[in-house]
Amino acid sequence: MIVAATTECYRELPLPDVFEKLLDLEYSAVEIAIDEESDYLKPSDVVANMEKAVTLCRNTHRLDITGYALNITAKGEEHYEQFAACCKLAKATKVATLTVPSAELGTPFNEEVEHLRRLVSIATLESACVSMRSQIGRLTEDPDTVVVLCDNVKGLGVTLDPSHYICGPHAGRSYDKLMKYTYNMYLRDTSKDKLQVRIGQGEVDYGRLINLLRKENYDRALTVDLARLPDLDHDAEMRKLRLLLESLL
Repeated sequence: MIVAATTECYRELPLPDVFEKLLDLEYSAVEIAIDEESDYLKPSDVVANMEKAVTLCRNTHRLDITGYALNITAKGEEHYEQFAACCKLAKATKVATLTVPSAELGTPFNEEVEHLRRLVSIATLESACVSMRSQIGRLTEDPDTVVVLCDNVKGLGVTLDPSHYICGPHAGRSYDKLMKYTYNMYLRDTSKDKLQVRIGQGEVDYGRLINLLRKENYDRALTVDLARLPDLDHDAEMRKLRLLLESLL
């Protein structure tokens, strides 16, 4: 396992500055967000200029890239065209894991299965893996639904975010069954009523999570995903969680 951080932790900075910041905090790996709603790298940018996107993502100043987190807002065939371009970017930069959101609650189950099967089929052509993010308000907010989706879409995994099962409509339910489907993991500290709290003041049992992953021979990223909180030193929180996770490895 390797400790990484997502570029979303410093969403307000240009991508090269995020890399520099993470190096200053002594991270060795990064997950890059490719988000149509961001200012630094969008799926439409990847389609428009693949060479520029590859150069931008390769220039990480020695940080290993553990994956890409995609937020594609385009609809219809354009969605799949942008996803295919991101898969080509992943292959060019030797990245295997692509994290995508699942459909919003209320989406017909069979419709989502067909969508995910198509994503997996496209990704497989570029030797990449598709992983759905655990997320409140989407189909993956229920651990049981995640299992059914993964069982119905061969090769599909989950980017496990325990916070959404500690604080949310399914709080208290076991998500241990998701470990064998886990391709990536997002971590912060969480209480029953707040998605993110100061490191050490929540209920996330990092040691237990790491032990469960070890039983499944998990050898991928533990990705720090911290939003800025008022009156907290964000850099200090980023450093604290990195040190904590590394101490458990």
